Amino acid sequence: MWFRYRWLALGVLFALLSAAVAACGVATPAPVAAEAPITPVVSNNGGIESVAYVDDAGNASTDSTALENASDQITTDALSDAEVEGLLYMREEEKLARDVYLTLYDEWGVPVFQNIANSEQTHTNAVRNLLDRYDIEDPVADNDVGVFVNSTLQALYDQLVEEGSRSLADALRVGAAIEEIDILDLEERIAQTDNSDIQLVFENLMKGSRNHLRAFISNLKRQAGETYQPQYLSQAAFESIVDAPTERGRGRGS
Repeated sequence: MWFRYRWLALGVLFALLSAAVAACGVATPAPVAAEAPITPVVSNNGGIESVAYVDDAGNASTDSTALENASDQITTDALSDAEVEGLLYMREEEKLARDVYLTLYDEWGVPVFQNIANSEQTHTNAVRNLLDRYDIEDPVADNDVGVFVNSTLQALYDQLVEEGSRSLADALRVGAAIEEIDILDLEERIAQTDNSDIQLVFENLMKGSRNHLRAFISNLKRQAGETYQPQYLSQAAFESIVDAPTERGRGRGS
């Protein structure tokens, strides 16, 4: 979809969002991610290419203020009903990922859940910024863990927590399944919009989800001795992700 982006906007908007590269290093115990210091990566033409901070363990966060300020410089187009629904859904779906991982971290104490929950906080924040930008009421009211407006997502959260509470291996498989679902949903939402700011946000969230999928698969192999098999992605799409290296957040294809 990248050929559809407005290139004049891209130099500014790439400041947004090469966000959310996840990993599996040692986590701090805080339930919600604190934003790390940001060192902008400057491109050859002087534009800001990335405001993602990625540490040596691969943990990432984004500068939400820089993201919002960059978005404000781009003219918005009217949204269709499908685009509005997509933003509302993805706001809660990214929160679902965060909430499941926080709950499973409490259950199993394995750092990968805490680390990726922190990254998912930046994901859901990025979608919230888009809701604010388009004057759409945020469905995430009090931000309580495990509470959703969308009944489908509420039922999915309950199901995934139940499955992930059976064993550590089940919990890691749940994490990988969530990332598969997220990738497919983001692909669908990208196809529904011509708005370059929404596309760019969703493309970068999908990059984070690919990294999260790799992290859960690696942990499943290391901690449970199991080889993960895709539950939602095609075998070819799955292999193209797991055979690729961690994406470090400097733009498309890096």
